[in-house]
Amino acid sequence: MTTTPPLAVSCRALVKRYDRDVVAVDGLDLEVHAGECFGLLGPNGAGKTTTVEILEGLLDPTAGEVEILGMRWSTDERALRERLGVSLQQTHLPERLSVGEVLTLFRSFFARGKDPDEVMRVVALEEKKSAWSEKLSGGQKQRLAVACALVGDPELLFLDEPTTGLDPQSRLQLWDVVESFKRGGRTVVLTTHYMDEAERLCDRVGVIDHGKLIALGSPRSLIASLGGQEVIEVTLEEGTLDEAVVSRLHGVHGVRRVADGFALAVEPLHVALPALVDHLRGASLRLKRLATRHATLEDVFVELTGRGLRD
Repeated sequence: MTTTPPLAVSCRALVKRYDRDVVAVDGLDLEVHAGECFGLLGPNGAGKTTTVEILEGLLDPTAGEVEILGMRWSTDERALRERLGVSLQQTHLPERLSVGEVLTLFRSFFARGKDPDEVMRVVALEEKKSAWSEKLSGGQKQRLAVACALVGDPELLFLDEPTTGLDPQSRLQLWDVVESFKRGGRTVVLTTHYMDEAERLCDRVGVIDHGKLIALGSPRSLIASLGGQEVIEVTLEEGTLDEAVVSRLHGVHGVRRVADGFALAVEPLHVALPALVDHLRGASLRLKRLATRHATLEDVFVELTGRGLRD
């Protein structure tokens, strides 16, 4: 018999209101199981960071209940601080301390934790041990911020947009850190704008828009909900597609307008593509551009909300 893992995070009817007209989180229900990497996706202003900061104990909710590792911030703050690691969107570290000194300082905040030298190896900063933090590159600073979150040996790690603005190599290095942490049976809550990141790292994702959870599932299941695993992108020289007609073509499961044309969710591609080409020829519509690609979580979000994750 399969047993459900215990909950690392649970919130019920979570609300954060800044005034009568600004509701950042609007009745959110959320569960994160121990041992999973859970991703929160959504556009800027959707309520992701506010939600995470409430879960981290940095903000008080207006209403609702929050349990972290079976405890509550109102009664168990000290115990929770010992068991969490937090990496914020922006981390300002002491500039005139070396990497080794910064990690030694953060290690001193916890009753138990990891050897700073070991954590430096995990985030590939051992060669920078004696370098001032202000001299680090952007990617190195971000890895140091994550190292500060890891040095207390947390059970639950919060990462808020950990790879924004990083070069591809630095992103891959941080992905390796997250995957290694998860292999140890620990839990990760991650916010990100990068769909490849969510698809690679996350066991499940929740899509938030206007402070509400509008979709929940594994990346694969959410993409499958589109009805087609492939996307055909079409731009015409002139004229427009009859969406009702195109949606009835063999292999086409959905049609939506995009900035310069249309995107069709299709499956199988080898059936839908010839049907589309035949339709365009019969309707005397000339192609300016046609491209095919795999469907992504970005397509899921646009289908649900009508706007992109970075809008």
